[in-house]
Amino acid sequence: MDEKKGRAYYIASPNNPTQRYLYRSKLNGKGNAERITPDDQPGTHSYQMSPDAKWAIHTYSSFGAPNTIELVSLPDHKVVRTLAANERLKNTLSNLTQTPYEFFRVTIEEGVELDGWMIKPHDFDPSKKYPVLFHVYGEPAGQTVLDRWGGSGYLWHVMMAQQGYVVVSIDNRGTPAPRGREWRKSVYGQIGILASHDQAKGAKAIMEKYDFVDPDRIAIWGWSGGGSMTLNMMFRYPGIYKTGMSVAPVGNQLLYDNIYQERYMGLPWENAENYKNGSPFTHAKNLEGNLLIVHGTGDDNVHYQNAEVVINELIKHNKYFSMMAYPNRSHGIYEGQNTSRHLRELLTRYLKDNLEAGPKNK
Repeated sequence: MDEKKGRAYYIASPNNPTQRYLYRSKLNGKGNAERITPDDQPGTHSYQMSPDAKWAIHTYSSFGAPNTIELVSLPDHKVVRTLAANERLKNTLSNLTQTPYEFFRVTIEEGVELDGWMIKPHDFDPSKKYPVLFHVYGEPAGQTVLDRWGGSGYLWHVMMAQQGYVVVSIDNRGTPAPRGREWRKSVYGQIGILASHDQAKGAKAIMEKYDFVDPDRIAIWGWSGGGSMTLNMMFRYPGIYKTGMSVAPVGNQLLYDNIYQERYMGLPWENAENYKNGSPFTHAKNLEGNLLIVHGTGDDNVHYQNAEVVINELIKHNKYFSMMAYPNRSHGIYEGQNTSRHLRELLTRYLKDNLEAGPKNK
């Protein structure tokens, strides 16, 4: 807030919910919103602003392009000093085999469109059929379909595309995309229910829209809330997904933080049925495909008991699966020598062993 000049600064993206820009408006409500971020910098921007709104630490990235951090003056957005150009990383990335990507939208029902991105193999042939790996999060705490640098997750997805998979991510309703109140509020009271419905319909819409998608080779993976969503998709829609890789999932919503779960689900005794129906363990008996569950036994966010309740249900119903427990690792599963590499290679190997890579004739 620049009260002296009567202006409010905020992040918005009126035309593209996958991007973020700096805007300002007059506190008296007069005039139109003014975009401060330059028009020639499409992507995602964040700002740490000085109290007088004259200066900001500006961070900018886009899909496949690492962060650039600089000091800018406002409101002219003039670069005063570049603090981190990331040239070494950018040069390294330029030497990789390039995989084409695109952002898209699919309609899943009347009035409901989902945003998505897609990374294709470097030698993509549209006359062939390809396996698809869906990356999912789906919770109201985050958004996967953003035009920004994705770090190690992005690099792993690029590697999988290089090996013959089309990698796709879509955002269901309820995610924090700037798409309005109805979009955001629709998920209240039905975590794991509405999102899995949207993800399944999104997957089917993609199969119908793109004839290079092989419907017999569909996989899905996610971490944390994405791990939960992976389980829900494998259990609730076994006809779509042949292979799933679930990392650090919430197995039973009653076992997760009340400050988060009750914010979006209400009180358990007032919404007991949806707490149960939105939890993956409830539907574990429906598993048909290949499933890998990964969890750190020292996870202090999504406690290890979440994996155990799912595993017990799978055992109860004689469902076979694979499991990897990382001893005393936390939610990020990075502590200890070689852990991150081991986990990424585990996921890579499991996918390649259970979902054939590369194109096939239509």
